[in-house]
Amino acid sequence: MRPCSPRAARLSSLASILAFACGGASVGGAREVIQNKGSDTLVNVAQAWAESYSEVDSAVAVAVSGGGSGTGISAMINGTVDIANSSRRMTSSEIGAARANGTDPVEHLVGYDALAVYIHAHNPLDFLSMQQLAGIYGDDGTIERWSQLGIEMPGCPSDEIVRVSRQNNSGTFAYFREAVLDNYDFKLGSHDMHGSKDVVDLVAHTPCAIGYSGLAYATPEVKTPCLAASDTCVAPSMETALDGSYPISRPLLMYTPGDPVGEVKEYLDWVLGEEGQCIMLEAGYTPVAPVECVQ
Repeated sequence: MRPCSPRAARLSSLASILAFACGGASVGGAREVIQNKGSDTLVNVAQAWAESYSEVDSAVAVAVSGGGSGTGISAMINGTVDIANSSRRMTSSEIGAARANGTDPVEHLVGYDALAVYIHAHNPLDFLSMQQLAGIYGDDGTIERWSQLGIEMPGCPSDEIVRVSRQNNSGTFAYFREAVLDNYDFKLGSHDMHGSKDVVDLVAHTPCAIGYSGLAYATPEVKTPCLAASDTCVAPSMETALDGSYPISRPLLMYTPGDPVGEVKEYLDWVLGEEGQCIMLEAGYTPVAPVECVQ
């Protein structure tokens, strides 16, 4: 048999790469691939799920990437992923676009998260009201300096509140806008970060800063003040996210293009089972129901 030309070899290699990239594709007897994309809030736990699932079913590989809830949902609508991770619910326009494309999205609740407000570890602030938070971030908000909150911020001689936010394709951005700003616009001039970890890292190294991100991204270099929607100030935790007492707790979701079948269904069943939910708990999120986990 005549050997392949370099051009033919390149074309064969490209075909294999393209086949691998398509959701649910299997290449030359290789593992079945589930494409999973979306929320940066969920990306760490999604990667942990994927790694553990390879030991459950070695014939299936779960390829995980972030990019934001909107990015994952768009990819699911366009048919390039099997599962979209989201830290917000799909909008009516997204559902309409999916249906116009022949897809009827199905929502899967996989856990809960407390959307924590982050400040520098040396910040003396322990309490924030939802009204104050809106005053910091909202377009019509008048809170620009830490002294307006009655504190003197060490290491911040300008007294300026440096606002750290997320890019607008993020589900965290959309949820914060809905829950804190009542769907009004954000104030201009914030530092808009690509990922949840980036928000926390910037706050940790910027004494003047405040940001918001999933509670699972907390580190010793930052603080998470309690939030008050009424007279009671509630700290973010897995427990207060589940019982809804924390003012900005939210569901964590996965979307599939229709009812899942085959390997995708088996994977989602495992995510929602005890092993998958214990990984959710270990990652710092609240499972959908109480689970008994081996320490």
